[in-house]
Amino acid sequence: MDQVDRLERREAIILKPGSFSGPVATPAHDHGAGARSGVVNAMTVDVEEYFQVSAFANIVRRADWDRLDSRVEDNVSRILDLFAAHDVHGTFFTLGWIAQRHPAMVRRIAAAGHEIASHGFQHVRVHDQTPAVFREDAATTRKILEDIAGIPVRGYRAASFSITRRTPWAFAELEAAGYAYSSSVYPIRHDHYGIPDAPRFAYRPEGAGHLIEIPISTVNLFGRNLPCGGGGYFRLLPYGVSRWAMRRVNRRDGQPCMFYFHPWEIDPQQPRFGSVGLKTRFRHYTNLRRMEARLRAVLADFAWDRVDRVFLEAGHGAGPNREES
Repeated sequence: MDQVDRLERREAIILKPGSFSGPVATPAHDHGAGARSGVVNAMTVDVEEYFQVSAFANIVRRADWDRLDSRVEDNVSRILDLFAAHDVHGTFFTLGWIAQRHPAMVRRIAAAGHEIASHGFQHVRVHDQTPAVFREDAATTRKILEDIAGIPVRGYRAASFSITRRTPWAFAELEAAGYAYSSSVYPIRHDHYGIPDAPRFAYRPEGAGHLIEIPISTVNLFGRNLPCGGGGYFRLLPYGVSRWAMRRVNRRDGQPCMFYFHPWEIDPQQPRFGSVGLKTRFRHYTNLRRMEARLRAVLADFAWDRVDRVFLEAGHGAGPNREES
């Protein structure tokens, strides 16, 4: 038994039945060890090219995107095969720019039973847009995705989690653009994004009517929120740490995890930009070779489903007021 398992076992002794304060979803399938907590988590993919990440915005011009080697379709194909092998359905937050150039890929995602959601048209941060421009971008992308996939698009994720204290108006604009939920807030401290004191679990933002915000998952330790919802942290930290933190959210908080990753994170052969800074190089390229094996582990260790089914249909949506974190 490793140290992570010993910690989990000790928590299981400390926690008593009925001590969870939040609702617990019923698993749709038998997902093995991950289903023991009774919580089904949300698996999501931010569908974008390796050259579209915000960290490369000052290196790669948008006007040059069409001239660069596209790798998203092959990577998404591998992800679909990986999900199918583990009987997992997820939500694919897709750029409108990607959908227009790869419509068959979008239709294949939808045909496999996954949810199609919006990641905006061209991966522009919210604070770089006016409210009117943001609403138009969100509405236009939603229509593009619905026309291609032939299914309703209910969810939105902002580029680089850029709904922050600077953009409180974004939720009302998303609701006006026809969305039911957003997953655009990361309640951590970070040099590029984050609202550290935002609720950790699904809540209804101020100014919104029906729309709910579903933050990326964090674990609260010693009064501080630490990331455990995928992405770069999932690659950089040992898998055992991520597994322990996610199980803690499931078991101690009684809540689903919101997990995300990008297609380029399973592609160690992607072209590399030599002019990037040391910090960006470390964040983007570290452990790309290990990512697919870690995904296989997390898919096996936890129960997963689409965002809409986990949060809109399984009782984890927010009430009329902000939930306590």
